[in-house]
Amino acid sequence: MGYDIERFMGNVNEGLLCCICRDVLEDPLQAPCEHAFCASCIHGWLVHHNNCPEDRQQLAVGDLRPLHRYMRNDLGRLQIQCRNAGCGCTTVCSLESIDRHERDCDYKLMSCMNPGCPAQFDRRNLDSHLAVCEHRSRECPDGCGYTIISAEDLQHNCIAELRTELELLRAEMICRVEETKQEMESRLDSQRRHMVHKESILQGKVEELKSQMSRLMADVRALLASERQHRQDLDQADLEKRELMELLKGLQKEFRSKSNDGIQKLPNTRPLVCLESIKRKPREV
Repeated sequence: MGYDIERFMGNVNEGLLCCICRDVLEDPLQAPCEHAFCASCIHGWLVHHNNCPEDRQQLAVGDLRPLHRYMRNDLGRLQIQCRNAGCGCTTVCSLESIDRHERDCDYKLMSCMNPGCPAQFDRRNLDSHLAVCEHRSRECPDGCGYTIISAEDLQHNCIAELRTELELLRAEMICRVEETKQEMESRLDSQRRHMVHKESILQGKVEELKSQMSRLMADVRALLASERQHRQDLDQADLEKRELMELLKGLQKEFRSKSNDGIQKLPNTRPLVCLESIKRKPREV
């Protein structure tokens, strides 16, 4: 439904009236045939019809468009009275500002916010009513901290209320302690699983290092054995060399002694060749 035309000051252009409710347009929409309607009015019409209510041309919801801008401007400049004029409000403002004014209007009828209070009053009287409302909440005058909501609560037992409050606090504390305990146990289980996993990884690495160390020790022992064998071979070669040198010296002495005795013989080269081969053998070793 649109705005009641009786609330407007002066004449209202016919083009700014809804073709269905005949009041001033509210949330206006326009058909392709340029007839204008309130949004709620035309949507309600199209539930049961498929044409324009003015000229009966074919019309669907998807055909509706916003009002022309110049018409929206004319609509927004219309002067309208506050809906609370019957309660004493004398405000007259433009249509585009009326919603903002009516939200904060001092003459707007309100209900008391305290539970159980049926009173209704103008917004301007809100504070004065809340100050004397029998249903307002306030603290116990004896200082127990209990919030009194109604007049019957004035007879409450402070000790009982404090005991109830203490039990509630104790139950809440126990619940929080239990939640903290479960959370800590969950964290400890997670840390324990993590440490076990790390330990298994480290154990695997230690075993691998042990295996590598065993292979290295075997290689070292093989190298030491090979070195000992080489030393033995060298010692044997050195011994053979000394024996050959002694043999050579003996042959040289024998040759010189025979030469001195004047014995002339053709040299026999075969023993010398054998000797040379024997001398080369220690060097190769």
